[in-house]
Amino acid sequence: MKNFIVVVYDISNDRRRTKLHDALLDYGTPVQYSVFECLLDEDGLQRMKRAVRRVIRPRVDRVRYYYLCQACLQKVEITSGVEVLSEEETMVV
Repeated sequence: MKNFIVVVYDISNDRRRTKLHDALLDYGTPVQYSVFECLLDEDGLQRMKRAVRRVIRPRVDRVRYYYLCQACLQKVEITSGVEVLSEEETMVV
């Protein structure tokens, strides 16, 4: 089962902020520079959190993980830009 997670970060150091942004590209879709939407299973979530820990300095950097349930996800409103990340259905023939 996959979880929909919004990752938000506030990092004042340009180099670490860019490094974290680049690392998160492996796990989700940026909807703003410091906001990512991720659809991850538990293994992917743990890998992403390890990647985040390798980049940040916990005393000065802030990273938040917001878990959205399916009902909450359906209530997301978007005025413009990237659509809410969703898992594509695949059919094997």
